[in-house]
Amino acid sequence: MNKTRTMFNSAIVLYFVIGLEILIMISPFAGFFYSVFNPFLLEIAKYPSTKWLSSFFLPHMVVPPDDFLKFVRVMGSVFFAMGMAVFIGCALQVYANKLMKRGTALKGLYSVIRHPQYAGLGIAGIGLSILWPRFLLVVLWLAMIIIYYFLSKDEEHRMMKDYPETYAVYMGTTGMFLPIKIERLFTMSSVIGKTAFFLVISMLTISGAFCMRSYTIKHLPLWTSSNIAALAILPEDMQKMEHRMPDIVNLEEVKTRLNNKDHYLVYFLPANYIMQGLIADTGSNWKLYKQHHSMSMITDWIFHPFSHLREGHHAMSGTTGHSAHDMNTGIVRRLLFLKVSNVAIGTPSDLFSINALRTPQFMIDMEIHNLKIIDLKDLPEDTGWGKVPTPAF
Repeated sequence: MNKTRTMFNSAIVLYFVIGLEILIMISPFAGFFYSVFNPFLLEIAKYPSTKWLSSFFLPHMVVPPDDFLKFVRVMGSVFFAMGMAVFIGCALQVYANKLMKRGTALKGLYSVIRHPQYAGLGIAGIGLSILWPRFLLVVLWLAMIIIYYFLSKDEEHRMMKDYPETYAVYMGTTGMFLPIKIERLFTMSSVIGKTAFFLVISMLTISGAFCMRSYTIKHLPLWTSSNIAALAILPEDMQKMEHRMPDIVNLEEVKTRLNNKDHYLVYFLPANYIMQGLIADTGSNWKLYKQHHSMSMITDWIFHPFSHLREGHHAMSGTTGHSAHDMNTGIVRRLLFLKVSNVAIGTPSDLFSINALRTPQFMIDMEIHNLKIIDLKDLPEDTGWGKVPTPAF
């Protein structure tokens, strides 16, 4: 059983390494991480039956466009911080008891549930799935729930062997992961019942993620024409975008680069928008793993879920020039044009289809009041992270 426990614990560590992808991808270790992980992402993205696993179901690059999605995003930070606090607090309690030879930890959360550390990791996993909403993470979270269950059963078996009388009484007054009165409402005694319960939870969780994706796409701030749709990264830019996009797409410099037979998705964003490297390779300044602000970006990502999308890169790096000025004046916007292929486009929602291929074409920095083009250049086909599957919204 020691080998099984080692395997299970290794799986938990692997889960959190994959789950913390967003933290690693803005760190100097991004190259090493993706040299191992990206081939797997690309492999599952090859097939329609598994491509959804590498896709995203909640807004990550776009400021959540309504109060409900903002609430969900905030709760992601709350669950992650709360779960990790429970895990760390209970771990300290266990090891303090061992050092001071106080015996088994039975106070605090241990007086209510038998495995609060695993419960804390499960709660943190829910938060992590919201903070970095890749479908793969949801599936891995469900797998972790099974692993936590079997690890807990193994621990209880060993405790019953060592302390048969006292631990039996303890098990009768506490729940495994929830307070016993609540847990009795859901737990099944038979193996078939427990399997059916887990399958129901799995179906509800995955279908819920798909529903959240559909809801998110439906509420994105979009401007549309015959074969072009534009997405405002900041909801307050919607009015500017609606007012100016008809004129922008009719500029000669833009028209000559577009094909009427193709469909395009345009990202309408501040010129110093911090996450633009996830959309296209607009320059080394936006490959965040090359910067030296990993800790500040990580804390902002968790504790300031919206402000870090608005402040721009200059807030951390001291960037000067028109991009920093433009964020304050709200005059200049960067437009990233991506061609969408590989799917039939009937509605604007199809541009965000899981099977859609979005290929960067060119970018424009424009003073939107007088339609003055400040910069225009072609873009590489990859994003700032190469071929790594990145969020579309």
